[in-house]
Amino acid sequence: MAAAGGSPSIVEYFGGEDGYRCGYCKNETGNLSHGMWAHSMTVQDYQDLIDRGWRRSGKYVYKPIMNQTCCPQYTIRCQALCFQTSKSHKKVLKKMLKFISKGDVSKLVSEEEPMDSHIDDVVACDFAYKSESHVSQSELTPLSVDHTERVENEDEDTGETKGEVNVQKVEAGSLQRCADKDTPVPGEPSRTAKIVHAPPKPGKGADLSKPPCRKAKDIRKERKLQKLLQNQMCTFEGSPLQAGDQVFLLQNSKSKTNQPKTIEDFVFVSLPDDAPHKLEFTRFLCDSPLEAENAPNGPECGYGSFHQQYWLDGKIIAVGVIDILPYCVSSVYLYYDPDYSFLSLGVYSALREIAFTRQLHEKAPDLCFYYMGFYIHSCPKMRYKGQYRPSDLLCPETYIWTPIEQCLPLLEHSKYCRFNQDVKAVDEGRIKELGRVRVLHKRTVMPYSVYKKRRKGPSDEASVQQYASLVGQTCSERMLLFRS
Repeated sequence: MAAAGGSPSIVEYFGGEDGYRCGYCKNETGNLSHGMWAHSMTVQDYQDLIDRGWRRSGKYVYKPIMNQTCCPQYTIRCQALCFQTSKSHKKVLKKMLKFISKGDVSKLVSEEEPMDSHIDDVVACDFAYKSESHVSQSELTPLSVDHTERVENEDEDTGETKGEVNVQKVEAGSLQRCADKDTPVPGEPSRTAKIVHAPPKPGKGADLSKPPCRKAKDIRKERKLQKLLQNQMCTFEGSPLQAGDQVFLLQNSKSKTNQPKTIEDFVFVSLPDDAPHKLEFTRFLCDSPLEAENAPNGPECGYGSFHQQYWLDGKIIAVGVIDILPYCVSSVYLYYDPDYSFLSLGVYSALREIAFTRQLHEKAPDLCFYYMGFYIHSCPKMRYKGQYRPSDLLCPETYIWTPIEQCLPLLEHSKYCRFNQDVKAVDEGRIKELGRVRVLHKRTVMPYSVYKKRRKGPSDEASVQQYASLVGQTCSERMLLFRS
């Protein structure tokens, strides 16, 4: 996707020789990255840059020097269309729904949210927005818009009963508790979770003369199926159904009932009219280096940078910044009122943004990924991003996406890894013709081959070569490299 008639990206490259303080391991000079200032940037150029390991913080765009920096930062993306809501994610969503619909929640800091934000590129600042705003009520989008299912029924699908030992739950919990130690490989049993099946004591075993005990969840499902079957039978206007037809209806009903809930089932659930709280959202363009664009096959809101405001009972409690790009929604950062940290707003906003990505996909078919910034395996507090599955990490050498399940065992042995195991694979987007790099010099656009001849003073070819190798051939031919 090109910027139709729009201005090209203009960047000023700074290099990256000097180290600075790392916000993760606190090393004073260990954080190494290349950087450039984006005077302006098209959404397609930024999409291509983040697919080569770049990331923006305001107008500053940087790329960690992966094999030298103290804490390698791997670009991570979630496959939003195939996103699988985990039990911990459902817990956060249900907590929000219960709070809104019933005011029922314990004001405790959630264990599901290890950081103040789900994105590491947070600007350190106080919560700037309170309840004041010029946004009209007509611009606010209510939480409940689509589905008819009530919040009261949400607990019926937890898959657990009180007093029941759930192996998956124990293993998942151990993964979080051991985040600062050896992280188990996904799909393998946790080494810290052991389920001991003790033999029944005398007089405490099952009475074989009585039917086995049934879970309350199964009883509720059976009642639903029976009611549904009765309703379907009534549609035949009194004509008796054959036994085979009844079995077909029953099986069809079961298949629908047993399907796991999607993220939309939680996010867009209808709320009771007397709900004590009201959660609303508003979205609008915000200032950034990205040029806002609209395309016939793009999202209705267009491409660019947006503020997403979270309003609770007329008071703004959180603001998220996202970039809507040709192939993804990229989460930049989130900041929120600490009085509402008990709602796990970092996790909740990430799940909302995944659901939003899926919505945009309906109008923009190419837009199907959710980018979460950087995954930092060497920093235990940043590993939680890997819990949004399925997700991929970007190979720092070939820029090929690799499922995170294949990356984690490698990262356990070395904090810097080449994920692409094909030793012959190379960076297909690497710079091949330096002379075709576009340069902006004295208000004139020219290829580097021409600029090189006109330039006076010492050669800057090494710097231009480094820049071109980092942004790749395609971006180097589209973007304008400012040279004084």
